[in-house]
Amino acid sequence: MRLLLAAPRGFCAGVEMAIKALNLMLERFGPPVYCYHQVVHNHTVVAEFVQRGVVFVDSVEQVPNGARLAFSAHGVAPQIRAEAAQRSIDVVDLSCPLVQKVHQEARNFAREDRTIALIGHRGHDEVMGVMGEAPGKIVLIENIEHIRALNFDGNLRFAYLTQTTLSIDETRDIVHELKRRVPDIVGPSSQDICYATQNRQDAIRQLARAADLVLVVGSANSSNTVNLAEAAHQEGKPSYRIADVSEIRMEWLDQVETVALTSGASVPETIVQEVVSYFRDRWHAQVEEHIVKKENMHFALPAGL
Repeated sequence: MRLLLAAPRGFCAGVEMAIKALNLMLERFGPPVYCYHQVVHNHTVVAEFVQRGVVFVDSVEQVPNGARLAFSAHGVAPQIRAEAAQRSIDVVDLSCPLVQKVHQEARNFAREDRTIALIGHRGHDEVMGVMGEAPGKIVLIENIEHIRALNFDGNLRFAYLTQTTLSIDETRDIVHELKRRVPDIVGPSSQDICYATQNRQDAIRQLARAADLVLVVGSANSSNTVNLAEAAHQEGKPSYRIADVSEIRMEWLDQVETVALTSGASVPETIVQEVVSYFRDRWHAQVEEHIVKKENMHFALPAGL
């Protein structure tokens, strides 16, 4: 068996920064450290932080007065920032700079009195944060069908934004339909889908063409992980998302000679290497790393660290 290992894979610069920052908070201040929502969407990462004294919350009301609170890499709505300030909570913002860019764009378009079509997934932490920037001015678009329900009043001015971790192809189709319906709609100066999401999708698409099966390591609540599996599936190959090596099923590998392997942007490399070891030990696989693109992006630690 051959195992084609995609590169780039795993941690993006935003995730790397957020995890390093939360580690520093634990080292400098000691537990408990509170974090609004999961710092990144990976169950293993979250579980390890819980063991070390991080308390993940879904409401600022759950944080004691004067405690230290981190905002997750996915960003938060202005209302959350205001609630923390009113409680004298010491905040460290771990928001990815690329997510912060979308927040700024939402504020800019709202000041221009535009109705904003936000392409994204309902309930995702990033989407909830961005929508909080302009309540009443942002409409969530999850698919092309949602566009048909929009009120394209001739007196309204429109703009569009996208969640950073979406499928490139799916987003392209929705943007195309928006532009068809509203020719004068405006968008961001540069695309919102982050470099890491695009690079990982490009890499797995290329490897999927040479594979019989694709495995994508990552948690079910990770949007970019789910979209990686979908990208491989669109290449006509069976693809499965697994949280870790324990979820691999033997029947998937029946008559399979070549497997392509990648991981979502919030997945530690240790989990990927456990999968690699499984294929080496059980299937005597020849492991080939294919570097499709090189990444050298790094984000500075947030203020206060």
